[in-house]
Amino acid sequence: FLALLGAILTLIGPSQIAKITNHITNGINSTLDLDSIFNIGIILSIIYLLSYVFSISQGIIVNNVMQKLSHKFRTDISNKINRLPMSYFFKTSKGDVLSRVTNDVDTIGRSMSQSFGTLISAVTLFFGSLFMMAITNMTLTITAVLSTLIGFVFIIIIMKNSQKYFVSQQMHLGKVNGHIEEMFSGHTVVKAYNGESIAIKTFDEYNEKLLVSAFRSQALSGIMMPIMIFIGNLGYVCVCIVGALLALNGDIGFDIIVSFMLYIRLFTQPLNQIAQSMQSMQSAAAAAERVFEFLEEPEMEDESYKTDTLTEIKGLVEFKNVSFGYESSKIIIKNFSMVAEPGQKIAIVGPTGAGKTTIVNLLMRFYDISAGEILIDGISTKDLKREQVHSKFCMVLQDTWLFNGTVRENLVYTTPDVSDAALTEAVKSVGLYHFIQTLPNGYDTIINDSLTLSSGQKQQITIARAIIANKPMLILDEATSSVDTRTELIIQQAMDNLMKDRTSFVIAHRLSTIRNSDIILVVKDGDIIEKGSHDELLAQNGFYATLYNAQFEN
Repeated sequence: FLALLGAILTLIGPSQIAKITNHITNGINSTLDLDSIFNIGIILSIIYLLSYVFSISQGIIVNNVMQKLSHKFRTDISNKINRLPMSYFFKTSKGDVLSRVTNDVDTIGRSMSQSFGTLISAVTLFFGSLFMMAITNMTLTITAVLSTLIGFVFIIIIMKNSQKYFVSQQMHLGKVNGHIEEMFSGHTVVKAYNGESIAIKTFDEYNEKLLVSAFRSQALSGIMMPIMIFIGNLGYVCVCIVGALLALNGDIGFDIIVSFMLYIRLFTQPLNQIAQSMQSMQSAAAAAERVFEFLEEPEMEDESYKTDTLTEIKGLVEFKNVSFGYESSKIIIKNFSMVAEPGQKIAIVGPTGAGKTTIVNLLMRFYDISAGEILIDGISTKDLKREQVHSKFCMVLQDTWLFNGTVRENLVYTTPDVSDAALTEAVKSVGLYHFIQTLPNGYDTIINDSLTLSSGQKQQITIARAIIANKPMLILDEATSSVDTRTELIIQQAMDNLMKDRTSFVIAHRLSTIRNSDIILVVKDGDIIEKGSHDELLAQNGFYATLYNAQFEN
């Protein structure tokens, strides 16, 4: 800039430079109006005080708004999770969903808090200084605006090219989080199979992609600041040169040049702040894109219009020509029909992948059937709200689930007003009473990483939870797969007592546990190929007999 300024001044000539110098000297040597200066000082003091108050107010308001926005996003995502169909979670990693709740929402709040207030101040200062320049001298104003237009062109080009890398950065961050969550939850398997090297290799691949996208996004957005500094200095030089030429021609005075030297700094300073804000806003925009993408996922059907209810449950369950496939091109359950009379124990057996758990998921309305209908006491589950269907079943799964809370809270989960006597009776029936008595705080012991529970003990707690819930119908999906034989006999007796007068559906690979079932359905490839009691199916000497004899060959 000094070289450019020197070259232009050389072209102007020594005599013209001398005139400019004389103008400056005359301005400095002129008489000062101390009263006016004092009044201006008072006004400036008031303005600076108001600026201080408004700046604090702005910070409080902006941070309050951004925190409320983050809170609303987290609430909306949490509510959205409960409205999404089960199929969504089979095609999406848990870590990616968690990344949207934590990283993406935090990025939006942090970036907006850092940049929103600055952006408002910068825009206000920008237009305020532009207005002051316009009413002072239009020629110098046009010079300043034209010199800064180059900066806006560069900002638009950079933002257009860097935004895709910000989006890529958030996406790869979600993949890294998903991989870490997956490796942490399956750490035992990784160790057992010496899979550390494979896990590290996969992590390095995700991490490298995150590094590249993060570098490109930050590098491109980081160019904005130097460009805006360059444009600001260029505008300053242009205003000085044009102002000097106008002063030589007598069009303006020295006071106008001095004023514009201040205005041009106030005019270009917001441009630097806007460039910084845009860098943060791009991160927020990329994170918001992922959050809104999640919030726009198709939800389960709104069932507020459904009025049918189940009051006194008898337990008559009927499948009528039910067909279903997780994908429309691949039907798993084909024209499935059966009737479960009230109080009957229905066992569903078959090889892995035959569709046993799918039948139960359809009964619970975790998925909607493709064709046919499922009736409970003569009412189609399609005409009932999902929550009402769920409220009529106790469900014990092979995969146990305990949350971070006390043993008592895990046992009485969503069941109100459970007495200590009912609690003790339930844990005694599943053989868990002695173990709970050995815990430091009994029922009030916190279940967390410091309390080591075996898979069998976790399963005992979930079975006791079902006993305490005491609902009209019962679903057991390999409910005793993780307990020893002796404990299984204890639990089996408790479950038999629980299943009295309740329609029960039992999925089991241990065929010894379902010998006393009223009806055994043998499922293969989504079809019922055999049906009857244990003795009847053995007498048929068919597929069930083959399965049973394979387990009790000796």
